Amino acid sequence: MCLVTVQVRVWRGRHVILAVSSCSAEYLHRNFIVLSQEQLPTAGVKLNDLKMDPSSPVSPATILEQTALRLGCSPADKKLAFHLDEEDELKHLRECFCVPKVKDLPPTDLSLVDGEESCVYFAGNSLGLQPRKVKTYLDEELDKWARTGVHGHFNGQRPWALADECILDLMAELVGAQRHEVALMNGLTVNLHLQMLSFFKPTPRRYKILLEARAFPSDHYAVESQLRLHGLDVEKCMLMMQPREGEETLRIEDILAVIEKEGDSIAVILFSGVQYYTGQLFDIPRITKAGQEKGCFVGFDLAHAVGNVEIHLHDWGVDFACWCSYKYLNSGAGGLAGAYIHEKHSQSIKPALIGWWGHEFKTRFLMENKLQLSKGINGFRLSNPPILLVCALQASLEVFGQTTMKALRRKSILLTGYLEYLIKHYYNEDKTNPGKPFVKIITPSRIEERGCQLTLSFSLPIKSVFKELEKRGVACDMREPNALRVAPVPLYNSFRDVHRFIEILGSAITSSKQTANNTALSGSY
Repeated sequence: MCLVTVQVRVWRGRHVILAVSSCSAEYLHRNFIVLSQEQLPTAGVKLNDLKMDPSSPVSPATILEQTALRLGCSPADKKLAFHLDEEDELKHLRECFCVPKVKDLPPTDLSLVDGEESCVYFAGNSLGLQPRKVKTYLDEELDKWARTGVHGHFNGQRPWALADECILDLMAELVGAQRHEVALMNGLTVNLHLQMLSFFKPTPRRYKILLEARAFPSDHYAVESQLRLHGLDVEKCMLMMQPREGEETLRIEDILAVIEKEGDSIAVILFSGVQYYTGQLFDIPRITKAGQEKGCFVGFDLAHAVGNVEIHLHDWGVDFACWCSYKYLNSGAGGLAGAYIHEKHSQSIKPALIGWWGHEFKTRFLMENKLQLSKGINGFRLSNPPILLVCALQASLEVFGQTTMKALRRKSILLTGYLEYLIKHYYNEDKTNPGKPFVKIITPSRIEERGCQLTLSFSLPIKSVFKELEKRGVACDMREPNALRVAPVPLYNSFRDVHRFIEILGSAITSSKQTANNTALSGSY
């Protein structure tokens, strides 16, 4: 028997628990709606009236509890998920994408799941889903090539010689830049190298590059090779920021302190917009301002930020940035990448490597070999755009064009907040029950410090949990040494997806625990 002392208040015809003693929180949350006194006055708020953004004083958890209270259910009840989906003003965008069936995912065990169901796709941080229009646009260009051959370069809806410029406005809007500050070209690492060749000009006084210690390997290797290209000692010149001992993510005050201390010797600061492993969203404007005040150039790899969070590169004064387009921008594996240089550098920063496509368009085809270099980022372009990659990117950017990043971000905050809430509800560590499996969220809990991704670690062997999730039709992403990256994407994921994931996670954890117990028993003989 569980002896309980409670304070109960009748609110809108329902009994609401205000305070409690002598009973486990897990029991209460499973059986009652529990709110603080401060939460009650607004408990009837409607989702459509909410202004959910990073500056909102109302947390996602509060919104979920308020809405569940209005529905007369627990926040963990799937009834809440269905209600949130009904009120989602962006739910129609899911129809713009091809969501794989469970049966078509190679790791699926069809004895465990219904193969005809759509999978739970939480891997948009690795590869976005295919927009339905991709095939249509590819077929159009393949047909044009078959029918007209070389004439496709300057004819049709997407003249091949100008195809990248046909979608430039859509891309510039997503990163908060002027049209002339953005180019679509190459792959991310190629663009990073081209930009670093121009922005990293080491002197005896300024010769260091600052980046996060667990930068994505391509960024790390690019920085290493740029230093070696200039004959510099990597150990001395590559400043890598580590989290504090016992912590997983970097504190903004520590980043700013290093910039203040080392800034006079730093030539370039290169950070992620969103850190690929932890999911931490860095404070781009503050890092930019701090670095520039010390005389550093500041650039960002936005691979995990573009299409995920609101970005205002021009207004923030970021010097340069680059990004891929196959994660949250859904352009397909190896899709066309993007690059940005602020217009303030259009006269002073020149490309170190020059190609034909960097020549101004109006005289490009005179073939006189007398360079008339385009200003800013356009001068960095090397070759004509790959039309098939442009088609895939166009199909996705047009979906973004149906809404705004502000609206997507608003949904994303609540969607990821819902995932966080349910994980904590079911899988918080219980010190009184050490045998109970638990899940730790590495990603910062503050919504202004994360995008849609949550990075999880487990008390059970993570590879076992990941394998069991995949067998049950969940597409997510495991990264060494101990991270499961789960990304509910607001363009095509639903609140029901989140609830299904939690249900499946329960089965995966149960199965993993049984496997671990069996292994331990067999090892004892």
